[in-house]
Amino acid sequence: MAVVQYSDEAAVYFNLKTHRSKKAIIYAVRNLRHKGGRPRNTGAALQFVQDHVFTASSGSRRLEGVPQILFLMTGGQSNDDVSGAALNLKQMGVLSFAIGMKNAQQEELQNIAFSSKFLFNLPVFGELLSVQPELAAFVQAAIQTERPTVLESPQRDIVFLLDGSDDTRSDFTAMKSFVHRVVDALNVGEDNDRVSVVQYSRDPQTHFSLNTYTEKQDVLAAVQQLNHKGGRPLNTGAALNYVRNTAFVDSSGSRHQEGVPQILILLSGGRSEDDVASAAAALKQDKVVPFCVGTRNADILEQQMIADNPSYAFSVLRFDDIGSIDEQLVSFVKRVPHQQPRLTTQIGLGKTLSSLSLSLFLSFAT
Repeated sequence: MAVVQYSDEAAVYFNLKTHRSKKAIIYAVRNLRHKGGRPRNTGAALQFVQDHVFTASSGSRRLEGVPQILFLMTGGQSNDDVSGAALNLKQMGVLSFAIGMKNAQQEELQNIAFSSKFLFNLPVFGELLSVQPELAAFVQAAIQTERPTVLESPQRDIVFLLDGSDDTRSDFTAMKSFVHRVVDALNVGEDNDRVSVVQYSRDPQTHFSLNTYTEKQDVLAAVQQLNHKGGRPLNTGAALNYVRNTAFVDSSGSRHQEGVPQILILLSGGRSEDDVASAAAALKQDKVVPFCVGTRNADILEQQMIADNPSYAFSVLRFDDIGSIDEQLVSFVKRVPHQQPRLTTQIGLGKTLSSLSLSLFLSFAT
């Protein structure tokens, strides 16, 4: 846990690795002193938390897939813009709760909160007690959930779903290079990792299935020979349904019945023209774990809805920059465990949580 207090500037009282016990954290919280100051710069404070709290040097385990949670408590409207910093946190996969009191602005809280379920606007500070049980239950359930294994699974079924619409024509070489690098980092083989590639725009098209190639060099050669599909509109929802019904099935080489992790890696350059929510939910119901990589023209909230959890949704300015997330994505992919019965607790957005990084964020501008 970490605690930050802000007014015109933000100050870290302790970071995520300062205290190792509940007793020490409670003692530190009880000794907090009011900061004071004007104005209230919530936007700058949100950016401060991203740059100085949710980082590895401060104890964040985001790169290990540990959920990152922010509780913002503010008593009024910000003097600066919050939208940019709030979006940056969402793109990082931080689940932000916005708790407004007294003179807080509803629209501003909506910008900050990860979803409407994570927004509380209270008339007075005393009403904090009314939401404390709900927030405490969320955290308690999260920390009591069994820690997932970090051992690499020896086998994975991985389907790449590539946006082949007209908008990605100039990006397709970079997209192929990304797929090539990810595949090259895998242990491809009939009894190891299997790979499939599907491209879509209006309609999806399978280039090769999970059981088409058994050697890595054959997969890499097939990736190099991919041609851009083209077409409009971008129907991501239909493509998600297609891979669920066509790619992740026994006849195409899927080993889902053996408990082999089923992984989808979606590369998208824009917002879908059709609904993705029901298709994404159906994939997750079938225990497919989606990862999403989108450019700035993609809808980050749509990407996070599709992804198995928000930290599995990556955002880059353009596909030429996609090399910056290669290692992180491969690391996450390799940590997807074999599907087996586990004691789990479902929280919030349907994510199974184990451990978490929690930042308590206080505004006490006078």
